[in-house]
Amino acid sequence: MPDSLMPENTTSDEPIRFDTKVALVVRADLAVWQKLNVAAFLATGIAAAAPDALGEAYVDGAGRRYGRMLGQPIMIFAADGDQLRAVRDAALERGLTLVPYVAAMFATGHDAANRAAFQAEDAAVPDLVGLALRGPKKAVDKTVKGLALHG
Repeated sequence: MPDSLMPENTTSDEPIRFDTKVALVVRADLAVWQKLNVAAFLATGIAAAAPDALGEAYVDGAGRRYGRMLGQPIMIFAADGDQLRAVRDAALERGLTLVPYVAAMFATGHDAANRAAFQAEDAAVPDLVGLALRGPKKAVDKTVKGLALHG
């Protein structure tokens, strides 16, 4: 198991220190349903890009198994369009895992259409409404520096 995840048998209430960080940056002026939709899709993108970040399956007291989740917290920040593009540029420069969501994707109904909508964007100034990033903690912190947590 990667150093960034808590070992399966750990039961301590001590804070866990992660080597990596996951951050979602969501445009602040979206409708609530859009913010939630963007955050959900971005989180799945990080899980797909970093399967080593997934924890173990959840098991309830009756022994029923449930799905796995990321094994570390996800911080969600608010930004405007210019800040999102600045975060994207900094994340690309630092080589972080990066997952994008653009406004045109709200009008699509499936993954292939989402990818086509993203590819059709102006690569220099995409209409970003959200980004997910994962990488070394210090690099992610520098990339989102100055952004407020979403409230």
